[in-house]
Amino acid sequence: MENKVSLSKSGTPREQVLKELEQLHQGDTKWSDGRVFSLVYHAGQEHTDFLKKVYTMYFHENGLNPAAFPSIQKYESEVCSIAAHLLGGGEKAAGSMTSGGTESIMMAIKTHRDWALATKNITAPEVIYPATAHPAFDKAVHYFGVKPIKIKVDADQRVDLNEVKKAITPNTILLVGSSPQYPHGIMDPIAELAALAKQHGIGMHVDACVGGFMLPFLKKLGHDVPPFDFSIDGVTSMSADLHKYGFTSKGASVVIFRDKDLRRFQFYVSSDWPGGMFASPSMTGTRPAGSIAAAWATLKAFGEEGYLELYKNLWETTKKFQKGVTDLGFKVIGKPVGTLFAYQAPADSGINIYVIADLMEKKGWFVDRQMMPDSIHLTVTPAHAPALEKYLADLKEARDHAKAHPELADEGMAAMYGMAAKIPDPTMVHQFLYGYMDQRYET
Repeated sequence: MENKVSLSKSGTPREQVLKELEQLHQGDTKWSDGRVFSLVYHAGQEHTDFLKKVYTMYFHENGLNPAAFPSIQKYESEVCSIAAHLLGGGEKAAGSMTSGGTESIMMAIKTHRDWALATKNITAPEVIYPATAHPAFDKAVHYFGVKPIKIKVDADQRVDLNEVKKAITPNTILLVGSSPQYPHGIMDPIAELAALAKQHGIGMHVDACVGGFMLPFLKKLGHDVPPFDFSIDGVTSMSADLHKYGFTSKGASVVIFRDKDLRRFQFYVSSDWPGGMFASPSMTGTRPAGSIAAAWATLKAFGEEGYLELYKNLWETTKKFQKGVTDLGFKVIGKPVGTLFAYQAPADSGINIYVIADLMEKKGWFVDRQMMPDSIHLTVTPAHAPALEKYLADLKEARDHAKAHPELADEGMAAMYGMAAKIPDPTMVHQFLYGYMDQRYET
């Protein structure tokens, strides 16, 4: 890789820098128009303006040491308390905020690893999780030296319980289930997994990064939401992202444990550093206080009634999207429980779903392509309600064009995804992805 850009000798006027930023920003996907179905969770311009004010109020403060900024300690402790109550943990549950779902998941793995070593002397720990679990689990076990045991899912995209039972060994420290999993919005059998964990005296983590601030309100609205939280005996930890369906600013998640005794294994402390005594709750040292304050402010601003109204409308929008894609001949995968889902082209339709994705991107939509099975993913937010009719109209045109031109499967991203599905050795795909990452940092 060539580093072609170096620091200029003289500074550029700030107004000129701002102008360049605005010009470059024009080339990004217009998420505010509802054309992005992941990455951005937008609850409206009024709320965004509110978040900006809160965040910039704490722009320079550092969440590393709340002793200097006691307001930050109040915000974080109350956010965790609210999350614990929403997730059925009551007053005994304890947690901390993190920078996002990946860090929350990493902390859950690290905590159970250290707990198992201290209480069971397990030195070769193993974690069992579904093939549909977020790649953050792969990252976590890789970073923390834990052996991953990945379990296949059934036809409904739920983890196969019989395979989980077979995989449990004396080295197993943790079972994992998603509520819901990201690819298809489908919940794993959490109660059954928790019962297994309880039976074997091991941990049970529920990844509710997507559903933690969604499912409690859908349940209150009367929708069928299976048990998924600390109300189930055997669940020992949960992760839930505020910056997803909690609709706060980026960099805000929580990891919650059943009690303080377990949470203690998350912390890192050092008492022999010349710089003074050091204690940190998670991976990061310096933590942006703006995201902590914005999370607290968001929960205060919405309240239960605000979230219920938001999710009432989101549910209706999601159902309209699902009906729209099925009316066009596509199939919603499984039985999603929330406001995200995936759809595929039936095998007998003669349509390549990746061609559909390519055609939709040419129409200005940012499309999440998925594999196993081949599908397109939609995460529905308030920004998508005004875009519904346009999306379905463009999807109809894309469907008709894909039917008329099957040769498009040999072009663009459709060809690449089709090739990746046929390569028996995943390491070859890995090499391509490493190359992609190198290219990502080219100037």
